Amino acid sequence: MPEFSASHVVWTSRVKDAFGSVVELEDEEGRVSDYSIESEFDVAGSSYAVLRAEGDGNAEPEIFKIISGQNGALELVTIDDDDEWENVSELYDELTFPE
Repeated sequence: MPEFSASHVVWTSRVKDAFGSVVELEDEEGRVSDYSIESEFDVAGSSYAVLRAEGDGNAEPEIFKIISGQNGALELVTIDDDDEWENVSELYDELTFPE
């Protein structure tokens, strides 16, 4: 089982370096929204980005998986695996709100 612990996190900035501190995402209905990049990290062999909707300071951060798409371009995708999402979400909480 992959190790999702704070001691295994490597902080990165690939998405921010490629696109800047704000990214545009399109939902299933074709609506485009701006998101600020809060953090990016690698853990357990995968990469993740934590984004927050622009203009809504009360919005919960959203966690996306970073993958290399066609031609090596970075893409942000939703985490479909429930166990993976739960592990990454708990890890981000641990990193953000240490005891």
